[in-house]
Amino acid sequence: YLIPNHCRLVKLGIPSERESKEWFKRYEKQMPNTGEIVFFDRSWYTRALVESTMGYCSKRQYTSFMNKVVPWEKQKKEEGTEILKFYLSIEKGTQKVRIDKRQNSPLVYWKISENDLKGLHKWDIFTLYKEQMFKKTSYDESPWIVLNANDKKIAVLHALRYILGHFNYP
Repeated sequence: YLIPNHCRLVKLGIPSERESKEWFKRYEKQMPNTGEIVFFDRSWYTRALVESTMGYCSKRQYTSFMNKVVPWEKQKKEEGTEILKFYLSIEKGTQKVRIDKRQNSPLVYWKISENDLKGLHKWDIFTLYKEQMFKKTSYDESPWIVLNANDKKIAVLHALRYILGHFNYP
């Protein structure tokens, strides 16, 4: 029952060269206005996970991001932005089954990207970056909420339950 005028889904594509250098500015443009909810489908943490795993950012860019992300988030929170960080965790076998189903379905084949296919082969590297991200970027005011997403519908329900329990509302 969300009022569509008060919420947005933001799904940013591949960053331009300039956006890749000015990482946080790309997301600052999409931050919510007062009274608005913004859901990021892939957040600024793609730099810590996908970009680093796939070699789309340099080690210097990765290190810079990891050093700046917590202070940047804390500044956003001081400005009044609530940040909830969900990580939808799935097992490697579940991911493979989902990819196989998509590849063979005339209705959802378009959902597969080159990254999806390459990612299965880089699962261990991705896991290493994920663990580093959790360790360095989870803090009292904004911890990571890790949800088992092997069953998507249950994961969505858990995320909604968490969001509703987090805020006071009439």
